[in-house]
Amino acid sequence: MTNPGADSALTRTLSQIPRLRDVVELSKPVTWFPPMWAFMCGVVSSGVSLSENWVFLTAGIVLTGPAVCGTSQIINDWCDRHVDAINEPDRPIPSGRIAGQWGMWLAFLGTALSLMLGASLGLWVFLATCLALFFGWSYSAPPFRFKRSGWVGPLVCALSYEGLSWFTGASVMSGGLPSVIILVILLLYSLGAHGIMTLNDFKAEEGDRQTGLRSLPVTLGVRNAALLACAVMALPQMAVIGVLFQQKLLLSAGLVTVSLLIQIGLMVRLVGNPRALAPWYNATGVSLYVLGMLAAALGLGGYI
Repeated sequence: MTNPGADSALTRTLSQIPRLRDVVELSKPVTWFPPMWAFMCGVVSSGVSLSENWVFLTAGIVLTGPAVCGTSQIINDWCDRHVDAINEPDRPIPSGRIAGQWGMWLAFLGTALSLMLGASLGLWVFLATCLALFFGWSYSAPPFRFKRSGWVGPLVCALSYEGLSWFTGASVMSGGLPSVIILVILLLYSLGAHGIMTLNDFKAEEGDRQTGLRSLPVTLGVRNAALLACAVMALPQMAVIGVLFQQKLLLSAGLVTVSLLIQIGLMVRLVGNPRALAPWYNATGVSLYVLGMLAAALGLGGYI
């Protein structure tokens, strides 16, 4: 004898299965580029042949972009669904295009698939994947909800997007723990990326103030936060230049130096009106920052 209630619940669940395009939108493909770029910097810095390791290369790109980053975006939207229902009701979850508990189940599914893919690429990649997913959950979900802090939240994002992705790229190709010099460079670029993450908070300063999120533009003021972000971006790059010179990677160090000097010129303009110019700086100064990452990686990998 069938249970009408159970049949009805199953029918309702099946009818709510989200469309693929809505799932892709929820995972925000535009955010996948930074970790995939850092992953490629890690690959290049390893100095290992790309043509002979294309399977690992492809799997690593999928892991850092659609898998881990995409899952983190789903987690964030699920945890913020009540706020988004007020501020951005057209998003997939508050709009009802991803209904019921499907947002949560997709977050769990993405986490499981990411862990399985990371495990298939070696111990160090698996450990980096575990840490990245911990950051992804703890950034948005209780009890940590690191995004409430203007200091910890950007640091968690920077370590995930830049450091762990670079680490994954170098480890995937070498099959082990990256060298000390690679670890130092990726850590420095991760610290500098804290400033990049702070730039993203300027556009939401008023909303953060109203909802109690203690972003740096809220706690320090817009101008002071901009000055701090610029210093945080510049100082680690200076240290990178020093490390590259010490390693006698002169061309690589020179390219990073040129990139930094142009960035400093752009920073002077940014500080004049951070709210209005943060998107402009993201398109110019941040582009130079990530190109500097590539220049450093090319030097470490012996390409220049």
